[in-house]
Amino acid sequence: MAAEDCTPCSEFFSWELDFSTSDGLKQEKQLSASQRRCYSLCRRKSFAAFVASKQDDSQEEGSTSWSCCGQTFKEHPDIHKHVARTHDAEIKQLTWATYECPLSQLEEEPETQHRDEAADISVWIPDISHISEEQLQKGPGKVILYYHYCQVEDPHVICAWQKALCEKLHLTGKVRVAIEGINGTVGGTNTATEIYIDAMRSHPLFKMDREDFKTSDGGADCFTDLRVGVYKEIVPMGVDPDVISYRLAGSHLEPEEFHKEVEALLAKGDLCKDTVLLDCRNFYESKIGQFTQCLAPNIRKFSYFPDYVDQNLDLFRDKKVLMYCTGGIRCERGSAYLRSKDVCKEVYQLKGGIHKYLERFPEGFYRGKLFVFDERYTISSNSDVISDCRYCGCPWDQYKLCSTRFCCQLVLSCHSCRRAGHTACCPTCQTKGQAPSEASSTAPHHKEECECTDGRPRIPLDV
Repeated sequence: MAAEDCTPCSEFFSWELDFSTSDGLKQEKQLSASQRRCYSLCRRKSFAAFVASKQDDSQEEGSTSWSCCGQTFKEHPDIHKHVARTHDAEIKQLTWATYECPLSQLEEEPETQHRDEAADISVWIPDISHISEEQLQKGPGKVILYYHYCQVEDPHVICAWQKALCEKLHLTGKVRVAIEGINGTVGGTNTATEIYIDAMRSHPLFKMDREDFKTSDGGADCFTDLRVGVYKEIVPMGVDPDVISYRLAGSHLEPEEFHKEVEALLAKGDLCKDTVLLDCRNFYESKIGQFTQCLAPNIRKFSYFPDYVDQNLDLFRDKKVLMYCTGGIRCERGSAYLRSKDVCKEVYQLKGGIHKYLERFPEGFYRGKLFVFDERYTISSNSDVISDCRYCGCPWDQYKLCSTRFCCQLVLSCHSCRRAGHTACCPTCQTKGQAPSEASSTAPHHKEECECTDGRPRIPLDV
């Protein structure tokens, strides 16, 4: 779930990596923001130079490899990860050796004078001169969903890098960057998305693995544009990450482990009183697909989830909670918030979300469609239809936007009902849509209110 004006900044690396010793911490405290930017630039260049020094020049033309510590690396992500994990101390030495700017001079100069230099993101833009534009723009494609929590010293530079990288690869989608990490969903050709994944894995700040990326059939046309931005949270729960951190999240269960837990829960049936299977997505997501016998809060936004927990604490008191969401990111903060209430016996979450579960168990305990936040709206792994048409009640699970101007509600209206003109989310919107004034281009833009919003409590009480 991703994920959406950026100014250039400077830090690709976690200061936890740079200053892991007492001497390093002392050095960190002595540096101003401007000095940190200069240091960060030196570190990026030192890292790139170290990797380049390990390139094996004996390879025949057209192939590239790197040799280090008695190992041979064929891929950029592999050598980058090796250097980041094994040679951090050497990189620090190289960085400080090239850090020649006098501290007093840096303190006297305004930060804007270092912005352009500090925003040199070319180090992390892959060389794709051997890839044709046709390969980047035409052919089969896919949509990538991922997130990664880590300490980002200055997220604006990551934002600038992501925007440049996606534009170069002709990717569309949404990427949210924050001090707490990154969250994205992007679409493009198979060639472009593979290069993007390699670039993400090569970046020493993120150190992501291949399995951190969830993929599905799609492409650049699954999104209307590219939106990359810096935010307070990489998933909008509405709670300060400094107050409720992802570090407080529940225990992660692999899809196989989660499957066994759900199987045990279903075997007990109504006799199971000590476990709650909690869907922390929104109601329109759970309406078309969910795990059997789950608790699916009737909330419109994830930012309502904390209030839902507060008002329904007795549902979770002394219980084991099994949480899940689309790709896992909402569970990170959602489980952390639930654990902060100190009422549950245990809190677990599905690692990789429904996406990863369906890869392993396409005919498992999750039935129906998986809602996705792009122009496709849904993807499927089984043939079950668990929802119905808003108007005639026949089985239906294909969402469309309400046809009423400015209404952002989604509606389940089957082909027959749509042909009959039933294209709005409720009778109120249907009437508005037929009014002559609705077609006026001069009508003021306002927040739409209809039966869908008026008839549902903002925070349902399920106790």
